[in-house]
Amino acid sequence: MAWVIERRGAKGTSYMGCYRDPAGKQRSAGTFPTSRAAERAACREELKVNDGQWHDTTHGKVTFRTYVETAWLPSRHIEPSTLAGYQSYLNRQFYPFFGSMPMNKILPSHIQEWVTTAAAGGLSASSIRKYHMMLHSVFRRAVRDRIITFNPCEETELPKVVTQRRRTLTPDEYRRVLAAVPDRYRLMVQVAVETGLRWGELIALRPGHLDFLHGTLTVEETIVEVPKRAAPNGQRMIVKPYPKDNEWRRMGLRPGLLDQLRDHIRDHELGTDDLLCATRDGTPISRNTFRTRAWAPAVKASGLDFNVRIHDLRHAHASWLLAGGADLKSVMDRMGHSQIQTTQKYLHALPDADQRNLDAFTRIADTQPAASQGVIDER
Repeated sequence: MAWVIERRGAKGTSYMGCYRDPAGKQRSAGTFPTSRAAERAACREELKVNDGQWHDTTHGKVTFRTYVETAWLPSRHIEPSTLAGYQSYLNRQFYPFFGSMPMNKILPSHIQEWVTTAAAGGLSASSIRKYHMMLHSVFRRAVRDRIITFNPCEETELPKVVTQRRRTLTPDEYRRVLAAVPDRYRLMVQVAVETGLRWGELIALRPGHLDFLHGTLTVEETIVEVPKRAAPNGQRMIVKPYPKDNEWRRMGLRPGLLDQLRDHIRDHELGTDDLLCATRDGTPISRNTFRTRAWAPAVKASGLDFNVRIHDLRHAHASWLLAGGADLKSVMDRMGHSQIQTTQKYLHALPDADQRNLDAFTRIADTQPAASQGVIDER
């Protein structure tokens, strides 16, 4: 129950309203010139405690950086690669801007200022939205921890993301790039385009994942590469016993590709648990090393007039399947997508897709009897 403490001093008598916080600790609601005012203030705070709305304002004095490093980051159950990404965002974007600010002093106007500054500095709209999502998570947790009373990231005006048209690699363009890829990486590139595997899934493949009797490949592992400074125990290549979305999947392989894989395993005397795509020492291939030393030079040598990423082989795989008549659900399962909307974006991705649509419509239209001129039946 709230109470009042009378204080007598050189400047006269004053009254301090008192109450107990959720932990039972005595708290002051402030000092007032009258006992009635002090009691009212104490009762208001006591009501907040009883309703679960009370907030310890001293907690909000913790700085953004301290809160993130001691409370938010330790609470995140995330993959090492995601953690490395968070730390990169914090060091490059958020610590310089918010690091020394008390949590309870960060206002919506400060968040908006960061967005404006980042956009003016050349950060893309999609990156700003991605970073803002992380920032929103920090303050959402702080509200839950009663560090602050509201999330300053609510209703931030974010830049509009304009979807850029991305060109899909055609089979002919792929063959030109493949011809320029060094021999030791050529089979890996073929596996990538014929399976649509993500990079981490590709370099984690082992002979034990292949079933030559049934002609299938099981995707059940992935290898995550993290920066050295963020690597646990100095281990940059981390093997995860599950792919993205935590679900294994099985897919069929073309007989010709199976023959090539069988020959590769035999010629290199690979064991069941060895890596199919590895360095000469048998260790996982670094994505950046492969890109700079093999892939980028091959794309340049192919003479293509647009940039092709390694990940675009996965896009090509899905687009080719759909263009060839495969149904969405089967392509979704093969790609390991959790939502069919992700798979749908590969529809009509090839340059000649719309022309094939028109050709199909023309074949149907040509078989229909001509309508009577000047007569439209709208029944």
